[in-house]
Amino acid sequence: MTEVRTEHDLLGDRDVPASAYYGVQTLRAQENFHITDVPLKHFPPLVEALAYVKHAAARANQELGILDDEKADAIGAACEEIVSGQLHDHFVVDMIQGGAGTSTNMNANEVIANRALEILGHEKGQYEHLHPNNDVNLGQSTNDVYPTALRLAILLSFPELTAAMENLIESLKAKGEEYKDILKMGRTQMQDAVPMTVGQEFTAWATTIAEDVQRLTRTARLFHEMNMGATAIGTGITTDPRYANLVAKKLTELTGIEFVTAVDLVEATSDTGAFVTFSGILKRVAVKTSKICNDLRLLSSGPRAGFNEINLPAVQPGSSVMPGKVNPVIPEVVNQVAYQVIGNDMTVTMAAEGGQLQLNAFEPVIAYNILNSTRMMTRAMDTLSERCIKGITVNEDVLGDHIRRSIGVITALVPVIGYAASTEIAAEALKSGRGVAELVIERGLLDEAHLRHILAPERMTKPYRATGKTDIMPVITDADL
Repeated sequence: MTEVRTEHDLLGDRDVPASAYYGVQTLRAQENFHITDVPLKHFPPLVEALAYVKHAAARANQELGILDDEKADAIGAACEEIVSGQLHDHFVVDMIQGGAGTSTNMNANEVIANRALEILGHEKGQYEHLHPNNDVNLGQSTNDVYPTALRLAILLSFPELTAAMENLIESLKAKGEEYKDILKMGRTQMQDAVPMTVGQEFTAWATTIAEDVQRLTRTARLFHEMNMGATAIGTGITTDPRYANLVAKKLTELTGIEFVTAVDLVEATSDTGAFVTFSGILKRVAVKTSKICNDLRLLSSGPRAGFNEINLPAVQPGSSVMPGKVNPVIPEVVNQVAYQVIGNDMTVTMAAEGGQLQLNAFEPVIAYNILNSTRMMTRAMDTLSERCIKGITVNEDVLGDHIRRSIGVITALVPVIGYAASTEIAAEALKSGRGVAELVIERGLLDEAHLRHILAPERMTKPYRATGKTDIMPVITDADL
C-alpha cells in the first residue's frame, strides 16, 4: 500500500501520495485534465520560470515586511532547487487545462510550499507552518503569475532556437563557399531560367534564415514587459502599492533579464498580442525552412530519373521492398515539423482571439503551442544542419550537362542580339535539339570569340553591361561599385 497524507481544499478531503511534493489541487487537476499526456515537466524552462516568479514574489513581499524572513528564505531555497533542475517530476499537471492556468499555478505553489516545509523542519502537508496560497502565492494571482512565467519561459527557450538557426546558417554559408564556382541552371516556375552558381543557391538559403534570427530577437523584447502585480484583473487588489515595481526588480535580479511593469496592468492582463506576434515569426521560420527542404528534395531527386544535381547524405535505408533506395528523410522530417508549427500558430491565433473581457482563459494552449513550436524548430534546425546540409555533395557532370542543353543561356545574349532574335534562336533550339551557341554562330549573329566572352560563367551570374557585338564591357566587380 502506498503511504498517503490527507489534504483539504474547497471541495473536501483527498488522500495525496505521501512522497508527492504536489498537493490536493494538483491531484484534482491530474484527474480532470487527462488531455495531452504532456505534463508541465515536459517543458523545463516553464517549470524554472514559475520558480523564478515565485522566488521574486517572495523576496518582494519580504522586503515589504509582508512575509517573514524565515518563510521567504525557505521559499527562495525551494525555488532555487527547482531552477537547478530538482523536483521537476512533481510538476505533473497537463499542459492543456481549464481555468486559465490555475492548476499550473497551484502545482507550483504546492511543490514549493512542501519543499519549503521540509527545509523548515516540517512534514509535507503541514500547511499551518507555510501555506501554498497564503505564503507562496502571496500578492499573486494565476492571472499575473502564468503569463509572466510564460514570457520568461520563452525568453529562456528562444536563444537555443536562434543558436540552432545560426548553426544552420553557417552550414549553408560553408556550402555556398565550397561550391561558389560551380555553375548550374536556375529555375523559375519549374522551367529553365538562367545560369547561377550552386554557391549562390546555398548562400540565398543562409540569408533567408538569417533574416529571421533578427526578427525573433526583436520580437522577444516584447516579453520583457510583464503584468506581475496585476493579480486578478489588473487592479492590483491584495497587493501593496509598491509591490508591482518591486517584484519586477527582484525578477530582474534573479534572472539577469530586465523586466519592467506594464503601464496599464488591466490591458496587460487580458492582452496576448506578444504571443501572437512571436508565434507568427515562428511560423515564418517554419515556412521558409520547409521551402528550403522542398528544394533539397527536388534537387536531389533521382538518382536516375530526377534532377540528381545534389546528393544528400544517406542516413538510413529507404525502403523495405525496393533494394538500394535511399530517401531524403531529414528534409522530410523538417517539412513535417514545419507543418506542425504552422498549425500551432493557427491555434495560438484562435486562442488569443477567443479571450473575453479582463482575461484570456486560453493561455494554457497558447503556452503549449509556442513552447512546443520553439523546441521542435530548434531540434529540426540542428538536425537539418548536422545530418543533411554539412554532408551535401554536388554532381558537377549533371550540372554541366544541364547548362549545355539549356536554352536559358539565351537570356545573356538579349542585350547584344535583341529579344526578337533571341526568341527565334530559343524556338529553333527547342525544336531541333541543337545548342544555342551553335545556332547563333551559324546565323552569323556573333563570332565564336564574342560568344564565348558573353557566355563566360562569371558574366552569366553577375551584372554586366553589353551594348553591342564589339562593345562588350567587362564584368562589373564589387570594387567597381
